[in-house]
Formats: sequence, C-alpha cells, structure tokens
Amino acid sequence: MADTTLTPSRLWKTMTFEQRQRVARAFWQDEEAVDDQTQAALLIAQQKKFRPKTVAGLDVDRKARHLASLGSLPGSIAARALIVYHLAEHRAMMGAFLDALGVAHEDGLIKDENVKPDQSKIAPAAAQLAQQFDSDDVRLYLNTLRETKERRRFCTGHVRLRCSVSLCDAVISVSSVSDDLW
Repeated sequence: MADTTLTPSRLWKTMTFEQRQRVARAFWQDEEAVDDQTQAALLIAQQKKFRPKTVAGLDVDRKARHLASLGSLPGSIAARALIVYHLAEHRAMMGAFLDALGVAHEDGLIKDENVKPDQSKIAPAAAQLAQQFDSDDVRLYLNTLRETKERRRFCTGHVRLRCSVSLCDAVISVSSVSDDLW
C-alpha cells in the first residue's frame, strides 16, 4: 500500500504554480534561510543545468520562478519555504485562527507553548477562516498545520514560530470533520 502521509514535499506538489511562486518568493527573501537557500540554489542549478553561481546571482523573482517550476522539492526546503511564507504573508490569517480558538497570541505567534485548544472550536474556526480569507490560502495553511502530525516542524522546529504541538494535534484530529477545507 502506498504511503499517503502528507509531507511538505507532497504538499508542494499539490500547490498551483502561483502558490509555489508566492511561497518561493517569501523563501528567497528570508534572511534566516541561508542554508536552505544554498541547497535550493544547488537543486535549481542541477535541475536547470545552470552553474550554482549563476543561480545565486539571480534576482529574487527569477529565483522564485525557477524554484516554483520544480515539481518536487526535498522535504526540508519545502517545509522551510511553507513556514517562511506563512510568517511573512499570512500573519493576519494565523491570528484570526488563533483568535477563533481563543488562544493568546502576538501577531499570529502563540505566546504560551502549552496551549490545549478546545477541540470543539477547531472546525468552526477553520470554517470562519474560509469565510474571511481566500479558500486556497486557508487550505494551504491548514494543510501545512496538518502535515506536522509526523514532523511537527511547523509547530516546534522553528524558533520564530512558537506553536503548540497540541494545537497541531487538535487541527489534525478534526481534519476529517472539515474535509472540504482540507
């Protein structure tokens, strides 16, 4: 039986080119992602038959376009790009989700790492997000949270995003309730 666990790489493959380009642009603009950016430049150089130095010298938009054109990415690069994208572009959505859950936060970042959200609030909070924000953006955000079931990277592995593991688990546990959002 084929493994269907949602991973950052699989999530990248499901995204439209436009989504991947927005995510890639945020990735290249992040000053703290230098190591992952180097790996991404090497991957682009290999895939596109460029010299790595040529890729490194491209402007952000061209690097984003090249990265977005890759149908698959290693999990670490895809995960980092998704994290950076949400932090850079969707703080309002992150904050709205946490507000709907009744979770204290600062600009979309959870203040207390030991948050245990009320399970009954998750599905309504997700539905509320879908009404307030673009449905594709909401789906990507919730799926990014959902893919952390195995990796927990979005929730605990990134210093700038202090998110509770129990919040991720809660989101995942109700994903079957709101399949149309996922």
